This record gives sequence, C-alpha cells and structure tokens, in this order.
Amino acid sequence: MAQADFSYDVARDPAGEPASIAVFADRPAMRGQIAEDLVGAGFRAADGGPIADLLEGPVRVLGDVVLIDCPSVDAQTLAALSRLDMRVARSGSQLIVSTSLDALDDVFAAMDQSDPQFLVNPTRADRIVAAGRVIASVSNSRVREMTEEDRLTLLRLSQQVDAIASRLEGLSDTPLKPQGSGQVASGDFTAKQTARGASDRTDAALGDSSPTPLHTARPPLPDPRLVRQIIANRQTRARFFDAELFADPAWDMLLDLTAAHAEHRRVSVTSLCIAAGVPATTALRWVRQMVDSGIFVRIADSTDKRRAFVALSEASADGMASYFAAIDAPLNLAA
Repeated sequence: MAQADFSYDVARDPAGEPASIAVFADRPAMRGQIAEDLVGAGFRAADGGPIADLLEGPVRVLGDVVLIDCPSVDAQTLAALSRLDMRVARSGSQLIVSTSLDALDDVFAAMDQSDPQFLVNPTRADRIVAAGRVIASVSNSRVREMTEEDRLTLLRLSQQVDAIASRLEGLSDTPLKPQGSGQVASGDFTAKQTARGASDRTDAALGDSSPTPLHTARPPLPDPRLVRQIIANRQTRARFFDAELFADPAWDMLLDLTAAHAEHRRVSVTSLCIAAGVPATTALRWVRQMVDSGIFVRIADSTDKRRAFVALSEASADGMASYFAAIDAPLNLAA
C-alpha cells in the first residue's frame, strides 16, 4: 500500500507524539505487514519481536497500545500472555489480541486483568479499525476535557481509519466483514457446541440467591429443552431470510446462558461466541460489554487455571426467570 494513496493527519497521543503501537508476533512477515499497515494509518509502530521475548527479553516500555498476533498457543505462549496481561493492567496501556477460534478459549483464560480487545481471524483492515478505536479510547481516558480541536482530530482519525481499512480490504485475501471476522454458520452451532460441551458446574458457583424479607423468591427458570427449541427456532429464520436482519447477539447469548444455567453446565467463551450467531470478533465485543455491565460474569475453572467460563450473573438469572414467567404467549412460539 502506497502512503501517497491517502491524505491524513498523524494520530497523536495526549502528549502530542504519534501514538505508538508495539507489535509482537512469532511470524516475522506478519510483524512486518502489521507494522506497515499501522505506519500507513499514521501510527508509530515498534517491532516487539517474537512473543517469547515477553518472557525472556528485558523489560521494555510497552507504548500506548500493544498488539499481539497469536493464532496458536503453547505453554510458553500462554505464560508470555499472562505476564503481558499483568504488565498492561499495571501500566495503563491498551491491548489488542489477534487469535483464532481454536485458540480463543486458552487466550481468553490467560488474560483476565487487562480487559483486552480480542480479534478472531482478523483481516488487515480489522486490525487498523481496532487500533483506531483503541487509540481514541486512550485519548479519551487521558484527557480530562477535550478541546473542540481534539474532537475534530479524533473525528478525522476515525474517518481516515475507515478509509484506510476500506483500501486494505481490497488488498486482503479475504473480504472485510461488516463488524469483524470469524463468522460461524448457524448450521454449525449444534455440532460445535456439542464438541465443546462443558462439565457440570457446582450450585455454589451459580446457585440461586436465597430470598430475603425484601425480595420474593424468583420464578423457576424454564425447562432448558424449551429454551434450546427457542434458540433453534431463531436460527431457522436464517434459512429463509438474511441472517443480519435478525442479528441480536446479546439476546442470543442470554438465551444460551439461561439454558446452560438450568442444565448446570458451564459455557466456554468460544461456545458463547458461536451461540451469538455473529462474527466471533463482534461476539467478543458483546461479551466484554456484558461482563463490564454485570450482566455476565467470568468464572475461572478451579481445576484448570488455563480455562475460564462465562455465565449469567445472579441478577440476570433472576431477570430471565421473571421474563419467562411473564410471557403471555406460549413459550414454544416465543422468539
């Protein structure tokens, strides 16, 4: 991509310096490609080297943003990611993690402190868009009161990132999807979720809240077989209409976790992304928002620290139970 193809302002941090992004990836060619794209978008890219350097190399300044590419993981990679997760959380930097659907569960479990932005099988354009969003977030969090000039600069940056992403789409081997990548066909849901079926969870982890004098006992959750049928009915619509017409990842994830709660089953982040019916990167953004808002909770596996699960919070379980109890129409027609 020739830089002459675009006219843009350089994205700058609150100190007035070009925003810096450190890139770590085991594949040298991938590090070079990501750095080239970032520089073309007006960022300052630093080659961080292989991911193992996070464990073996000297402690270094991370920069405003750290971008990691790890489509596959092993024990050493997970150890490096855990160390990076702690450093980013303490330094105030922002983290973007590019991975694959197969490695997502392990990567998600290894990073529970820094609140990273996950990208699943991203295109080159996806990475640029994510970098632009994160840099805007860094700017907003570090500047107490933005001037009108600051706001216009961020607006221009957003527009420039979108333009560059569109051009990169044409350079990528795979087309850019509207809100991320890693789309999973709805027909794959049952097989993949079954393959990733989780073990029983204890009542202590997700048990019902004891009623208090100020609260009445919540209604029971519906039969999970009925909830699964509702989910299947919702997915059937995609056979006859464009699936994007009915995209509602938050509700689809709530339904999936409601059934799992009633079944006393744990749900992995990968399984939940599949249940959402949208590209995995988009689903992960929803998961992050729902965890931050207290609708979902993240639960570590007590027997395997490399794993983590997502579940309804107690308040959400109460809400879903009350919702099903309040439905007037027959449940088997609800959608």
